[in-house]
Amino acid sequence: MTRPVLEMRGITKTFPGVTALSEVNLTVRAGEVHAICGENGAGKSTLMKVLSGVHPHGSYEGEIRFEGEPVAFKDIRASERHGIVIIHQELALVPYLSIAENIFLGNEQATRGVIDWNETLRRASALLKRVGLREKPQTPVADIGVGKQQLVEIAKALAKEVKLLILDEPTAALNDEDSAKLLDLILELRDQGIACIIISHKLNEIRRITDAVTILRDGRTIETLTVRETPADEPRLSEDRIIRGMVGRDLDQRFPDRTPYEGEDAGKVALAVRGWTVRHPVDHQRTVVDDVSLTVRRGEIVGIAGLMGAGRTELAMSVFGRSYGQYVAGTVEVGGREVVTKTVSAAIDAGLAYCTEDRKSYGLNLIDNINRNISLASLPGMRRRGVVDEHHERRVAERYRTTMNIKAPTVFEQVGRLSGGNQQKVVLSKWIHADPEVLILDEPTRGIDVGAKYEIYTVIDRLAAEGKAVLFISSELPELLGMCDRIYTMAEGRLTGEVARAEATQEVLMRQMTMNRS
Repeated sequence: MTRPVLEMRGITKTFPGVTALSEVNLTVRAGEVHAICGENGAGKSTLMKVLSGVHPHGSYEGEIRFEGEPVAFKDIRASERHGIVIIHQELALVPYLSIAENIFLGNEQATRGVIDWNETLRRASALLKRVGLREKPQTPVADIGVGKQQLVEIAKALAKEVKLLILDEPTAALNDEDSAKLLDLILELRDQGIACIIISHKLNEIRRITDAVTILRDGRTIETLTVRETPADEPRLSEDRIIRGMVGRDLDQRFPDRTPYEGEDAGKVALAVRGWTVRHPVDHQRTVVDDVSLTVRRGEIVGIAGLMGAGRTELAMSVFGRSYGQYVAGTVEVGGREVVTKTVSAAIDAGLAYCTEDRKSYGLNLIDNINRNISLASLPGMRRRGVVDEHHERRVAERYRTTMNIKAPTVFEQVGRLSGGNQQKVVLSKWIHADPEVLILDEPTRGIDVGAKYEIYTVIDRLAAEGKAVLFISSELPELLGMCDRIYTMAEGRLTGEVARAEATQEVLMRQMTMNRS
């Protein structure tokens, strides 16, 4: 057995009124991929922030030993000097700088104080190739999607002398193909002797690449399962076993049973998009959504599957108030009536709602509280004599805090302090209260644990059972197969197929998602 490269003993971290970590222990060995699992709010990210110096020494109790020596990091630079690099779930990139500039930000390739741009671009190109990103190093980060931005973050980490790489939900924004490439890269790093800690809710990925799994629950260490020592004649650690440790019980079903909508207008088309065409916001010669037509009926959950760059998010954002790209052609009908959604306000008034894939940047005001965030999309309905009725606003927020099981002491809790799953529940609450006819969900369970996913699936099913039309975009094919009545596939901005639930398999969807443009 290899020596421990990291030992954390008795780590306790408190915030005002909350104990985030209580006597947590973690041991990671050299050349090991070690997963940390737990529900949202279990303390995974907090533990890694303690390790990396984001929460500095003195703000927590306990001991950290790295390479056999006690360490006390006062900030993130101190941990990086020891070879510990963390990639946070929240991306830390400057959108208006180039990819190369972001990769070496704070680690500039300079000679005598002058940046060597040739060396910067050369090294950036090599790193981008290593993480499988084809963009040029000079490309502004603002011009690439959130999935590709995650790959830039990983390239940025690899530019440093890494001994222990911490990845917090590294594949949350990636499709299956890009996730597989990244996981292969992690295995390559392990073979090079680099230890990796990975926080992920994708249990199939954990089973594929990890040597050990430490499970946290409610801020405490529950157990560490050593996969490497599993006998050859026994099956590799099962997802059900990990789930049982995470939630403290067996989770018999991943998806809730559907309750069909039985209203008089069941089956009527709620949303019809016809001939929708949109060009890139910067490169107006490039078409990102090309002549797309689709329908969603009342009480129906319709999925959209596609690889990164297929145009799924671009389609959703452009339909919702033309908030992406340059509109070229197409019409939108809601409830059989053509509507013009030139602005987000017009889209909301027409009965549309859009839950963005990037809740932290576009879905929430992280420095405001739950109360204000839930009311944002429906403020006109909360006015009294031209002023927001704060008592009514609070009653609404309290109702959703209870019915959506948002884990927070009060509705005045800052949203930025909530776990990812609870943040997503706030986003859904905001749009549910707006009472839309059509709800467009873009990666609604990204970065969320299995328990919180089930709760959100239940909410989505309930909305469909009430007659709402749901357009469901996801990079996880099992999620689409488990939730949707029909699934459209996209590639290179165009629809390439439509599959009924009964005929849908991952193989069928992947085949249509990779069809060449005709």
